[in-house]
Amino acid sequence: MTTDNRQALMDGFRDGIPIGLGYFVVSFTLGIVAKYVGLNPIQGFVISLLNNASAGEYAAFTVIGSDAPYFEIALLTLIANARYVLMSTVLSQKFSPDTPFYHRIFVGFDVTDEIFGISVARGGRWLNPFYNYGAMLTALPGWSIGTALGIMAWNFFPASAISALSVALYGMFLAVIIPPARKDKIIGGAVAVSFLMSYLAETFLPEISAGNRTIALTILIAGAAAILYPVKENDK
Repeated sequence: MTTDNRQALMDGFRDGIPIGLGYFVVSFTLGIVAKYVGLNPIQGFVISLLNNASAGEYAAFTVIGSDAPYFEIALLTLIANARYVLMSTVLSQKFSPDTPFYHRIFVGFDVTDEIFGISVARGGRWLNPFYNYGAMLTALPGWSIGTALGIMAWNFFPASAISALSVALYGMFLAVIIPPARKDKIIGGAVAVSFLMSYLAETFLPEISAGNRTIALTILIAGAAAILYPVKENDK
């Protein structure tokens, strides 16, 4: 490993420490959900190691709990994580044209909101992939270990504590959607419509599984918002 790569790795590790700690806390509550749908600590650890995404993983746990088929689980996870395709596309422009393809693949494996944020904000003409590797060294263990410990905590914490911890995940989702919803009325409207339509779908279409309802509503609402309110070039 060259000196530049070693320095980039250490910089990424340093900047990724707060991310890893945050992931540990959030994934701990995610582990409560995983235990609720019948997963053991090893299963939760592996799932979180391979799917480092809160919304996508929570959606996957939801359909696992409803005994959905594998295809439905895979499709829902793909849709819930679709934004990472766009992030990866943007991030690819930060790499030198000489960057090997395997580095791009490995970096793309763990493009989360937070790692994407620190990566695009890093100075310099080109981004060294070892910077992302350093951040991943804290993010991936924090997320996967936190999930496994959350599942294990089910057996040691009283029922009241488990119930309280399970609510924390919903608090995280509110923390994600409220700031942009307050800043942009279109996003706020889309969030409100999604709440309403999810409630109506669950009430009047109970024969449709939770996974299929989520897939259909995600495509419908996101597609309608993109068609009716496209992002203009000067708004980017």
